[in-house]
Amino acid sequence: MSDAKTLLKPKAKVQAERPRLYKVILLNDDFTPRAFVVTVLKSVFRMSEGEAEAVMLTAHMQGACVVAVYTKEVADEKARAGTEAGEREGYPLAFTTEREE
Repeated sequence: MSDAKTLLKPKAKVQAERPRLYKVILLNDDFTPRAFVVTVLKSVFRMSEGEAEAVMLTAHMQGACVVAVYTKEVADEKARAGTEAGEREGYPLAFTTEREE
C-alpha cells in the first residue's frame, strides 16, 4: 500500500438567502370612517386599540402609513384582506404593498 495522503476539499457553505420584505401601506381616504379603519387594523393586523388608532391617525395626517412588514406572500394577503374588508362595507379603504429597501 502506498503512503499517499488524500486531501479532502472543504464543502462550500450554502447560505439561505433571507426573504425580501414588503411593507403593507394604509392609504388615506376621506370616506372610510376612522372607527372602521381601526377595526380592520385590529382584526387583520392584530393590533391593539392604541396601535390601530396611531396608525390610522398617521395615515390620515400624512396620506399613508406603513402598517407592518412581512414576506411578499403575507404582505399581499394582509393588504388584500384589509382592502376587501372595506369593499364588503362599501368603503374605498385601500392597502398596498411595496418592497422594502
